[in-house]
Amino acid sequence: MKLIIMRHGEAQAFAASDSERGLTANGERQSEQMAAWLSQHLAGETIDKVLVSPYLRAQQTWQVCAPHLPAREVATEPDITPYGQSDQVYTYLQAMFDVEAPNVVLVVSHLPLVGYLTNEWLQNGQPPMFSTSAMAILGIDDQNDTAELIAMMSPRELQG
Repeated sequence: MKLIIMRHGEAQAFAASDSERGLTANGERQSEQMAAWLSQHLAGETIDKVLVSPYLRAQQTWQVCAPHLPAREVATEPDITPYGQSDQVYTYLQAMFDVEAPNVVLVVSHLPLVGYLTNEWLQNGQPPMFSTSAMAILGIDDQNDTAELIAMMSPRELQG
């Protein structure tokens, strides 16, 4: 199974509230580039489930990515905001893998949650940093509750 953890695209600096900050034009471009990269990486695999933060910038990131990434189910998940608890999200995902057995799951969320959530799976000590629109692809072995980092990519690395 694969778990893809993605940080939302570059967002506007100011809005009425943090949850209302939308993507910049650059954030849209970067997110679309990353979706195209992921589509090639998945080589035709369909995403079984997409979990998206309710915050505007994450919702917009998914809207930009969706045309490139066929998905069977998309759900807004209120617990994957910047202030979400990585251990609780990890437990939720483990249960989902056990019960639903999806092949590919995509989580679109925020710092610091994306770094902490990645570290919950990899147990590497220091959570990785995610630039905007960056993705980590993890291979999940649900039999042994282990994971390996398959790839980590950011828009800057794509541009080379």
